[in-house]
Amino acid sequence: METRELMKKATIFHGHICPGIAVGVLVAKYVLEHGFERSSDEELVVVVETDNCSVDALQALLGTTYGKGNLIHNDYGKNNFKIYSRKSQKAVKLALKASVLDSKKLSRDEKIQKLLDQEPEDLFDIKEIEFNPPILAQIEESVPCDICGELTMDSRIMRYQDSNICIPCYKEIK
Repeated sequence: METRELMKKATIFHGHICPGIAVGVLVAKYVLEHGFERSSDEELVVVVETDNCSVDALQALLGTTYGKGNLIHNDYGKNNFKIYSRKSQKAVKLALKASVLDSKKLSRDEKIQKLLDQEPEDLFDIKEIEFNPPILAQIEESVPCDICGELTMDSRIMRYQDSNICIPCYKEIK
């Protein structure tokens, strides 16, 4: 798919056009052009190290979402993206080059255009990585918190004095 079409689809999902969406589009473009396929379930897994706008482009274009469990966020504040294909057992990491953000004098529109005029290989340090994707999403029982009564995933319940307590309630009593 052409960059402009990818950008259009990602922008509709995200709600506005911005440099972050352009970054995510170029990650997705690289992935789709290098033997990875859009994910209908958990065939493709993306691990991001940022929570910026680029992540929305990956959701829209690659079919990786928090809800399906095939979009994992590590809050490191880095424009790094690891992509794992369970189908082909390939993995790749794209890390945005520092020089890409050197355009402080450019307007927002100029930054977007500068990004879209380049190929992913120009913007990212790209390398194959070991195939060790996160485990498949786990579906767990929900149990009520003994304090607030709200249903909570069993794996997130704190056990305290023979009680099942959700994390927010546990923090209040500690």
